[in-house]
Amino acid sequence: MHFSIIGALLGLLLLIFSLTMLIPIPFALWFGDDTIHVFVSAFAITAATGAALWLPNRKIKHTLRTRDGFLITALFWLVLGLFGALPLFLSDAPNLSITDAIFESISGLTTTGATVITGLDDLPKSILYYRQQLQWLGGIGIIVIAIAILPMLGVGGMQLYRAETPGPMKDNKLTPRITGTAKALFTIYVLMTIGCGITYWIAGMSAFDALAHSFSTVAIGGFSTHDASMGYFDNPIILSVAVVYMLLAGVNFALHYFSYHNRSLKVYSKDAEFRFYILINVLAMAVVVAGLLLLSDSTLNFSWQESIVQGVFQVVSLATTTGFASSDYTQWPTFIPVFMFLLAFMGASAGSTGGGMKVIRVLLIVKQGYRELVRLVHPNAVIPIKIGDRPVSDRVIGAVWSFFAIYILVYIFMMLLILATGLDFLTAFSAVGASINNLGPGLGDVAAHYGDIPATAKWVLCLAMLLGRLEVFTLLVLFTPAFWRK
Repeated sequence: MHFSIIGALLGLLLLIFSLTMLIPIPFALWFGDDTIHVFVSAFAITAATGAALWLPNRKIKHTLRTRDGFLITALFWLVLGLFGALPLFLSDAPNLSITDAIFESISGLTTTGATVITGLDDLPKSILYYRQQLQWLGGIGIIVIAIAILPMLGVGGMQLYRAETPGPMKDNKLTPRITGTAKALFTIYVLMTIGCGITYWIAGMSAFDALAHSFSTVAIGGFSTHDASMGYFDNPIILSVAVVYMLLAGVNFALHYFSYHNRSLKVYSKDAEFRFYILINVLAMAVVVAGLLLLSDSTLNFSWQESIVQGVFQVVSLATTTGFASSDYTQWPTFIPVFMFLLAFMGASAGSTGGGMKVIRVLLIVKQGYRELVRLVHPNAVIPIKIGDRPVSDRVIGAVWSFFAIYILVYIFMMLLILATGLDFLTAFSAVGASINNLGPGLGDVAAHYGDIPATAKWVLCLAMLLGRLEVFTLLVLFTPAFWRK
């Protein structure tokens, strides 16, 4: 293990990250917030730590091995989560404990969107902007790691996707060099953010809210500048804009790249994961809208138009693991919020900013399940599983089932830990599900926020968020004895 080069890389990462802590200062000046010292102090602490790690090791040259890559990837999120908490901890508003500040920071960077903060409407604008910025930075970090880094380590949804599918996705990288891949993805991410922000502004948001929500929409984060989330605006056009960009952000960003590169939309229609992703979302929209129309009582008081707008928006928000809310959907007929919450277990596409198990894995599990049913009727039949026109190897199917098994075991273990802190079953079930799927809002006592749950539960959920973001194996491998043996 090359700890010196790992230290140098983390130090450089912290030096770069420290510069982002200066970006909220113009917002503090413009809005008259008394928070400038908070961001300057956080910048100084982060930069000094980064320099202390980087300077002694900057001239050391080693070839990074796979094990180094696993450790760096895990530390990337952990270290940034810890230092990202500094402005939230140092600020008098929202006046968070160190546990709450770290929870909020990790939730932001992993684009989970679970919050411990109430009274968002009264917070300094610079702090509100900083929360949104955390999600935006986490979003682009997720995409680069998912498409360019994890496949090099042999894990992640994109590894399965590229290894076994036809077309442009069979390439190891979008461009010959990893730096070129990162730049291409960053350009698409920025352009999508700009388009989302401008469209929000045209639809009726203030310039500040449009910027803030474009960050959390494209990152599929779900943080808002208002306690009522998207319901604050009470504007169906804004909800419609959000639906479009949440769906786009939930698509494999490599498809966006090749669509732009080839100047063609056929890349999407030929992609099996994309077709399954759209199909599930459309079917879920139909189920929820029908449920609202048929099961709603007088307490909801939705017109049929509102049922369609609210149903479609909330389905996409939860299915893509964004976590925005247009109303208190936990008060809808019981079947509907539970159904929508379960959609987050599938989540978005591999190589997107979304969470969950990823669409490609669920698609392969469905195909494998169907094959076993057919084999009951035709035991001797040879039935290959295909993605597109290309067979998927049994090794890949085995990897998918292994991921699913570990995912469920980790989920159950963490739920038991949360139950041990005294929370009820619905709260524990949804809190772990919302965290490991990087969704954010749950049900029960965590439907609105996580501020009132025990500190121990918050630390467990921080681990769940990191596990979900790193697709479980990348983090769990660090706890195996084999990883640390020479």
